[in-house]
Amino acid sequence: MFRGALPKYFRYARENRNKETSAEVLLWSKLKNKQLEGLKFRRQHPLGAYILDFYCHSSQVSIEIDGGYHNLEEQKTYDAERTAFIQESGIRELRFSNEAVMKNIDAVLSMIREACISPCGES
Repeated sequence: MFRGALPKYFRYARENRNKETSAEVLLWSKLKNKQLEGLKFRRQHPLGAYILDFYCHSSQVSIEIDGGYHNLEEQKTYDAERTAFIQESGIRELRFSNEAVMKNIDAVLSMIREACISPCGES
């Protein structure tokens, strides 16, 4: 499910996999190989003109890990547009800061687990 992603977004996604943040590396180490409830996650997954940090197709859940630049007004506007597109695509988006992932990975995993196993809208 790539919903119209152009080939250039696949290249960008591949490049992003080689430039992961420490928080993304940590979270991926907990999600890969179906370690969380047997769910398959993809990292740097193209969706239209966007690239999702992590995506679980079976649960229709996207996980975004945000650095400090997401507090900038211009970035907030971009993020709001992106979130709207993701939601219009029928995907629930979870957002966590780098700090939350690094300092409280168990709580982050618990929230991801709950979002992925509960019916849409009940998390």
